[in-house]
Amino acid sequence: MSDLEDLKKKVRKLQSRAGTAKMELHDLAEDLPVNWSEIKTVAEKTFDAFAQLDAAKKELHALEDSR
Repeated sequence: MSDLEDLKKKVRKLQSRAGTAKMELHDLAEDLPVNWSEIKTVAEKTFDAFAQLDAAKKELHALEDSR
């Protein structure tokens, strides 16, 4: 597999992880004030997932532009 294909696969996995984290945060917000103490943990997990996704997308675009 090429680097480009590997990176596209990585981006797809990270998109899935970020989507799942987003839904967990959304579900937590809908149920407030129940489990309010989990907000910081779930928000940090969501933030990290989207940060990783953003970095991978930038890397993918840079690789695609260099070809």
